[in-house]
Amino acid sequence: MEIDEDNSPSTSAAEPSVSVSDGETTVPAANNTPIQPVQPTVPPFVPPAVVPPIAPIPAIPPHPIVNPLAPLPVRLPVLKPPVPQNGGVKTSDSDSDHEDAGRATTGEYEISEESRLVRERQEKAMQELLMKRRAAALAVPTNDMAVRTRLRRLGEPITLFGEREMERRDRLRMILAKLDSEGQLEKLMKAHEEEEAAVSAKVEDIEEDIEYPFYTEGPKELLDARIDIAKYSVVKAAARVQRAQRKRDDPDEDMDAEIDWALKQAGNLVLDCSEIGDDRPLSGCSFSRDGKLLATCSLSGVAKLWSMPKVSKVSALKGHTERATDVTFSPVHDHLATASADRTAKLWNTDGSLLKTFEGHLDRLARIAFHPSGKYFGTTSFDKTWRLWDIESGMELLLQEGHSRSVYGIAFHQDGSLAASCGLDALARVWDLRTGRSILALEGHVKPVLGVNFSPNGYHLATGGEDNTCRIWDLRKKKSLYIIPAHSNLISQVKFEPQEGYYLVTASYDMTAKVWSGKDFKPVKSLPGHEAKVTASDISEGNFLNFKYVKLASLLCFVSSLLEIFHLSSVSFCCPSLHQNF
Repeated sequence: MEIDEDNSPSTSAAEPSVSVSDGETTVPAANNTPIQPVQPTVPPFVPPAVVPPIAPIPAIPPHPIVNPLAPLPVRLPVLKPPVPQNGGVKTSDSDSDHEDAGRATTGEYEISEESRLVRERQEKAMQELLMKRRAAALAVPTNDMAVRTRLRRLGEPITLFGEREMERRDRLRMILAKLDSEGQLEKLMKAHEEEEAAVSAKVEDIEEDIEYPFYTEGPKELLDARIDIAKYSVVKAAARVQRAQRKRDDPDEDMDAEIDWALKQAGNLVLDCSEIGDDRPLSGCSFSRDGKLLATCSLSGVAKLWSMPKVSKVSALKGHTERATDVTFSPVHDHLATASADRTAKLWNTDGSLLKTFEGHLDRLARIAFHPSGKYFGTTSFDKTWRLWDIESGMELLLQEGHSRSVYGIAFHQDGSLAASCGLDALARVWDLRTGRSILALEGHVKPVLGVNFSPNGYHLATGGEDNTCRIWDLRKKKSLYIIPAHSNLISQVKFEPQEGYYLVTASYDMTAKVWSGKDFKPVKSLPGHEAKVTASDISEGNFLNFKYVKLASLLCFVSSLLEIFHLSSVSFCCPSLHQNF
């Protein structure tokens, strides 16, 4: 085969060598005789196709095997404490390597300031809870004088500004619990021993401690008055019960017919006269026991007497320096009493002469009422109390608290044993005058109660207030018996018919008065006519003829800026035993 000379390999003549087989070395010739070299057999070379030159790819050495790095520890964000304002020392922001290494090795994290405060509050609350439990297990005297004595022996102030009895007792309890928790038992036991020694040395102090929480000792006059009221009420209650039994057992008695007849007469009420009572609005009115006189009072402070039935002015009672708030006649004598915003009540004779002045209230007076015996009368005031007075001596017998706000209305039971008060705390209370206890708290009105009155049957009580309703309470069941949605404005006064309680009259600021049945409390008659708010009302008791014939209430008085008198269209007399009208 032919081979191109250009591509044939060239041999060097200076270095002749002998080609040997694989595994042997080439040996130079020993002489100068030229030896023809043996040409190696070369396969034919086929030129490759023309390809654009490509840059050689460098050889990449294999990567050495390296161990993976440990992950960096994650550091939680640290909340910096607030920088002090007034020259305080600022904490450093940088942490040392030693602190970092310590956190990384131990696994502890720094607690934020907010978490620390929360934990402190929890610990403090737990300590307070344990302290209260420990205090609740301690025996603390209930008498206020004993509490003051123990505080004094412990070296603590016996009272703080505005502190009350129960607050003072709680403070002593917490002090004793703190001493017990701190282990100061010696001081505690020493104070206890001193107290026991003092108590054993003074027996009188022990008796005073027992008596103080249960009652407040009153004057001897109050004790005598309670005894007198008890004797009076026993007789009156016995007569009332005996009368009710006679009506129940008498076959000739027809109570339903008698009530229907009374309600029919009440339905015939018509306006008799209208008279201007004063320059200022009238605030109260009252009939005398025989129905021949009518007393009114006004915001001018003047009370006036009017003769009935002509309604002619008899006299004017001037003596109050502020507006008059109420007037009422005595059920026994020809006396009348007035109340005023000048904090006084006055007793007058019918001829206009002043008999007594009763002073003692700390704020303006509201309503007043006479006791059925005529020996006592009660006054209510905006100083949150009502008081019982002795008419003969003019002495204050009882100062009664119990309402959380001003006391406005008062009424006495016909037996004389009970008194009812109502006030701006939306509450009515019934009091036992023989013991001085509050025996009933009548809750139900949602706004101030302004009027209260006992029924002659002895077990019904009516209240009216600013919630526009009149509530009938049953004293036997101690709950509300009936709710009358009586008016569209507040009820200023409520009155039962004073002899049998056959009907009930309400006066309201909606410029009307209404008559309601005392049996089922349905409406009987609406009495319009006033052009302003009706502030008070009263019902005359009528006359008694030979103790058999009873003239039912024939006159009703309502006052606002005008004095209006209503009477029955036909004056009737009723004999309960014969059922005849005359």
